Amino acid sequence: MPKSLLLIGGGHSHVEVIRRWGLVPEPDVAVTLISPDRHTPYSGMLPGYIAGHYSHADCHIDLDAVCAQAGVTRIGASVGAVDFAARIARCSHAPDQPFDVLSIDTGSTPVLAPIPGAERHGIAVKPVAQFLEHWAQLREAAPTAPRPLQVVVVGAGAAGVEVVLAMQHRIAGDGGRAIFTLIGDGPTILGVHPRSVQQRFMNILQHQGISVRLDTAVERVAPGALLLRGGERLAFDEVIWVTGAAAPAWPRASGLQTDAAGFIAVDTHLQSLSHPGVFATGDIASMRDTPRPKSGVYAVRQGPPLTENLRRALRGEPLVEYHPQARALALISAGDRYAVASYGPFALSGAWVWRWKDRIDSAFMRRYRAAPEN
Repeated sequence: MPKSLLLIGGGHSHVEVIRRWGLVPEPDVAVTLISPDRHTPYSGMLPGYIAGHYSHADCHIDLDAVCAQAGVTRIGASVGAVDFAARIARCSHAPDQPFDVLSIDTGSTPVLAPIPGAERHGIAVKPVAQFLEHWAQLREAAPTAPRPLQVVVVGAGAAGVEVVLAMQHRIAGDGGRAIFTLIGDGPTILGVHPRSVQQRFMNILQHQGISVRLDTAVERVAPGALLLRGGERLAFDEVIWVTGAAAPAWPRASGLQTDAAGFIAVDTHLQSLSHPGVFATGDIASMRDTPRPKSGVYAVRQGPPLTENLRRALRGEPLVEYHPQARALALISAGDRYAVASYGPFALSGAWVWRWKDRIDSAFMRRYRAAPEN
């Protein structure tokens, strides 16, 4: 009887697993992917899509096409729980799915729950599909608005900086009118990057007329206004949440060992600390021995070792260890075709950095294009 490999989530690691499985299928293994969306976004190109440099197809992977080429079945549903005793995943709007080996790569969501009113007002950048629908509506409204729209982006990490600059670039280019504010609760933007990178982006934000509010905590959200620490009210027409990563509730509720924030705790094999034969990668995972920031660059590099360990787990063979790189190169876009490279204490910037980033990102996406039919 064939064994069953179940993949939950269409994240960066899983699309590489599927691609490699198609190149070298595992005998007598049925592979199923559970993902509610047919098109999965590549995070590295999303700011470029928002800014208008890429089309939807340029930066989204068609999971149905990738799965079809690899002989993988995709089920358009979400998982709400896993019964590990029965080895069954409980799905919404789909039958329960059995598994022998399970892998989870669903990503994360912005932290909103601690802020009263945040979930009712504004839009989070994840799920990406919902954000992009809202972004299209905002772009359409900006050119005909009776006054400049007040747009606030909450979250001053790399994602928040890229999003606010991309939005400002696109709306200005479309002839729209908007006033942008970037809010961070820490003392700097881009907190994990060197001072030289922070200063370059502060200069870029200032040049683009984007107001930056640091050491500013949002305590509550009312219709049309953020209530800040100290009692100040900041009016908005649109608020975009690009805050820190939060984990879904179901992994911990299902009995998986997690870290304090609810992310699935894994070892150097990317295997659950509590459940053999269960793996997790990307933002949903927390590597116990080698913790790393929530970043797509790590999820991409986890794909090959994850594939190998899924094969080994199905065969009953010893697993291989994964050791993430100590430093990751970050190429951070600045709205227009300009970017800053951040690596350790070093920083480089210019249009050539954007072209470098574009080549890397485009090469990544080409790996998942459907091969032309003969």
